[in-house]
Amino acid sequence: MLGHVSIIEGADDAAVADWLAERIAMRCAQAPGPVTVTVPGGATPFPIVEDLLARELPWNRLVVWPNDDRAVPEDHPASNTGKLRALFGSVGAEVVTLTEMEAVPRFALAWLGMGADGHIASLFPNADPRAEGPPRIVRLTPDPLPPEAPFDRISLTIPALLASEELMFVIRGAGKRAVFDAAAAGDSDLPIARLLAAADQRVTCFA
Repeated sequence: MLGHVSIIEGADDAAVADWLAERIAMRCAQAPGPVTVTVPGGATPFPIVEDLLARELPWNRLVVWPNDDRAVPEDHPASNTGKLRALFGSVGAEVVTLTEMEAVPRFALAWLGMGADGHIASLFPNADPRAEGPPRIVRLTPDPLPPEAPFDRISLTIPALLASEELMFVIRGAGKRAVFDAAAAGDSDLPIARLLAAADQRVTCFA
């Protein structure tokens, strides 16, 4: 296991929301101005976000970037951005729409998910994502296209995700946990492994 990766076992949604609330409060206390984070889509994060939004925090200082999105309008059911805007917008936080023209900031926190194939954001293995290079946002087509979301994607890249103060994951299920553990041990070359190998900041994984 890479030395900068910490695993927190058995954390439920409320415990993850507690951790996130502490991190956001800490970042807000450290300096004035906006606190910028990037968050994933998918089924796992949204219940955690709903729990998090019940907390008293200076939400009007939070700027939320999706890790990635499907190439659909924001009012489409498959849009990560639309769901995030509905949730975070309700408390006054700003949600950014990913476009290739956006200048990507340094994130206070990059919250990531991971697929069973080791993809992060929309950086699937077929995309051969690299941990170095100038692109910060890319358009790509997953191969194979996931049947539940057969759309082109726009995604932050590994260099964009690494431009963060810390990284965190929520990994659910034994299969995904095995993929994550292998990546953290340096035993694969999947996108998750490339990210972890290049990271020099703290990585917290709730599993």
